Amino acid sequence: MINPYIQTLLTAMIPIGELRLAIPVALASLDMTVPQAYIISIIGNLIPVIFLLLFLESVSRLLSKRSESFDKFFLWLFARTRRRFENKYHAYGYIALVLFVAIPLPITGAWTGSAAAYLLGIPFGKAFALIALGVALSGIIVTLASLGIISVII
Repeated sequence: MINPYIQTLLTAMIPIGELRLAIPVALASLDMTVPQAYIISIIGNLIPVIFLLLFLESVSRLLSKRSESFDKFFLWLFARTRRRFENKYHAYGYIALVLFVAIPLPITGAWTGSAAAYLLGIPFGKAFALIALGVALSGIIVTLASLGIISVII
């Protein structure tokens, strides 16, 4: 059996699940304390952000050149992310990225926020800080919902 800390860290790194999956699993199934579940999930959710912000452009370009399927995927992903986020960014600035990452709904979060930051040309340091703030807020929302303190429709 995998160590509960490693399991939580890895679960938080998964693109669709992220914190929405890692925190409830850590609390309900892995018998972690609230601070343990929160902190390990935040760290796990932020690890891919570093690599996405640093390498998304070069990896997407390389894969798109080598495969028509990847080219179609990245065209779809980037067009969809722009469509969902660009107007909000122009209207609300950096706070839009924080909120986009913080709201624990499907297809929002650190992974999509990283793609949005790349597409909008937000520099690495600023993008990472904004995404980290959004992840921390999302973690609070998911933790409170997991504990039954607030009701969230996810």
